[in-house]
Amino acid sequence: MLVNDVTIEICLDSVQSIIAAEEGGASRVEFCSDLFEGGLTPTLGSFLVAKEKTSIPINVMIRPRGGDFCYSELEFETMLSDARLFREAGANALVFGILTPEGEIDKERSRAFLEVARPLPVTFHRAFDMTRDPYKAIEDLIELGVDRILTSGLEASVPEGLDLLADLIKRYGDKIVIMPGAGINERNIERIHQTLQAKEYHMYLHREYQSRMEYRPDHIYMGGLLRQPEFMIQHTDPNRVSHMLGKVRS
Repeated sequence: MLVNDVTIEICLDSVQSIIAAEEGGASRVEFCSDLFEGGLTPTLGSFLVAKEKTSIPINVMIRPRGGDFCYSELEFETMLSDARLFREAGANALVFGILTPEGEIDKERSRAFLEVARPLPVTFHRAFDMTRDPYKAIEDLIELGVDRILTSGLEASVPEGLDLLADLIKRYGDKIVIMPGAGINERNIERIHQTLQAKEYHMYLHREYQSRMEYRPDHIYMGGLLRQPEFMIQHTDPNRVSHMLGKVRS
């Protein structure tokens, strides 16, 4: 049976998408930049504009680069600085993830991050899905006092990680919020929710919009060899958000 108090968090990377997510009825957003890299720290300026234009809770990603989650001293210093800036600027929560080279939670650095982030709630993102032992990892995060874990069950998507997700929610759901995310869409959310009965879900519900550019040189690219189309822009689709809410709250 579906329930009416499910929290829907929308992952996005622009002020326009935050406005759209609020319009669609989302519970809150995870604000990033560069979703092509899996989500990096957004600019402070875009966050401040979003706070002026919306009232929806904004959780801010603190991730200095793409790739793995084992950071240099300079990268970690940057994360602490960003965490402090966004906390002071009015973020509703911060999102982070730090691992050791051995694939475990970096407890020392995570504890230092939490000291800077508090009193804000903190989500440990899908770095969790890159850990060697999810049970040890979740117990470490509970010990640290992390509020929430974003996870696909150590698989590429939630549908593939359902078995582990179900077990984690059963074992630890009363100690930490376990928020499934990755690969959730209109076609599978009802089956996923019937299986997991999670309290929160993390989704990317976008639509492609044509660029306003009329002059389009086709031999120049702003990215590397692997790139997205230069003249196609993606923003959150409020209709998809509203439709998804209807599926989990009916």
